[in-house]
Amino acid sequence: MRILHLTPGTGNFHCGSCLRDHALIKALRSRGHDAIMAPLYLPLVTDREAPNPEIGIRVGGISLYLQQKLPWFRFMPRFIHRWLDKPERLRFASKFMGMTSPRDLGEMALGALQGEGGRQWPEWKRLIEWIRTEGRPDVISLSNSLLMGLCPAIERDLGIPVVVSLQGEDSFLDTLIEPYRSQSWSAMRVNAQHVSRFVAPSQFYARVMQEKLGVGEEKMAVVYNGLDANSFGVAEPDPNWPVIGYFARMIHGKGLTTLVDAYIELAKRGTVPRVKLKIGGAKTAADDKYVNGLKKKLQQAGLTQRVEWHPNLNFTDKVKFFRNLTVMSVPATYGEAFGLYIVEAMASGVPVVQPEHGAFPELIAASGGGVLCAPDDVSSLADALETLLQDDHQREQITNKGLQGVRNEFSAARMAERFDEVLTAARG
Repeated sequence: MRILHLTPGTGNFHCGSCLRDHALIKALRSRGHDAIMAPLYLPLVTDREAPNPEIGIRVGGISLYLQQKLPWFRFMPRFIHRWLDKPERLRFASKFMGMTSPRDLGEMALGALQGEGGRQWPEWKRLIEWIRTEGRPDVISLSNSLLMGLCPAIERDLGIPVVVSLQGEDSFLDTLIEPYRSQSWSAMRVNAQHVSRFVAPSQFYARVMQEKLGVGEEKMAVVYNGLDANSFGVAEPDPNWPVIGYFARMIHGKGLTTLVDAYIELAKRGTVPRVKLKIGGAKTAADDKYVNGLKKKLQQAGLTQRVEWHPNLNFTDKVKFFRNLTVMSVPATYGEAFGLYIVEAMASGVPVVQPEHGAFPELIAASGGGVLCAPDDVSSLADALETLLQDDHQREQITNKGLQGVRNEFSAARMAERFDEVLTAARG
């Protein structure tokens, strides 16, 4: 089967969706499919070399932005678009993505979802023509539902079934200012009628999006995100210096404030001597003010020397990051659709402590690799971390369950097998 997977790049930092897409395409190729991944907006940032680096950026983020803001830009010569869409220029532009205003975010999101009715359509239309003449897939896979503005034209003009992955888009759309939030959700529901199948990363998120998109249960499948567990070594933490880890984007929404506060409380208790905190993950210039605020809070608590910061690690350094963790927690403040970071921790032999909401209870039940605490509750998180850090036997049991659970339920091969079934059903 020839599969075309369209995915947005991030330009300069890793994200869970990008890593999942990369692992999925590689695993589908291992199953014998002619699967290619075409980047949109910005260059891809993956743990390893992209499966098909010869496929260039099909729709450039700068050109899209200018077409949204300046309608006459569509009449500019193509060489201007090609010049703007050079990877080095897009990577440079991505460094300023955090400076985008709320209005710009809303306009860009809605513009893409409006498809043929939006100002961005001339650029997207060229993508449709490329799919018709060069891509020629049997099925099209969209990395997330914010790309669904393409679906009506693909269904009408190309007759190719489209499978759309759901990867936490509600947490973005619900933060848009009005009227863009309401209009974007309305466009999502219209576009959803032109999708063959949706793929959710958890039962929790399947229920959430089935209701929000107004689609039937028959259109919704669940495929857990997966990874190559053999790429991660088993952690060997120093028993004399227990380490609490965090690995996700350094933002409030991922619960970093909650974890820092829980760490300060735990350190004050004195029940786990010499406990350290190690923070890693993506960080953009827009996150600096927030991170500096946390650093000041830790300094005031006298804990600066016991906290390490490791932003924007490559794959090799990420694997090393996990190897000296005793436990890990990313206590997200919202209902996370999945959370690849906890699977990475469990694949590294690191037990996790997660809030009892979103997909976390489901994923921990499926793997056995962690424990739950009350959501957005600093003391509850500190209690759970304290118990796990003090109980070596429980920690070892959870570690072993997590390692086996990842191999059984969250491997890249298992993800591709389940995704393959969805693609086959979409083709009819």
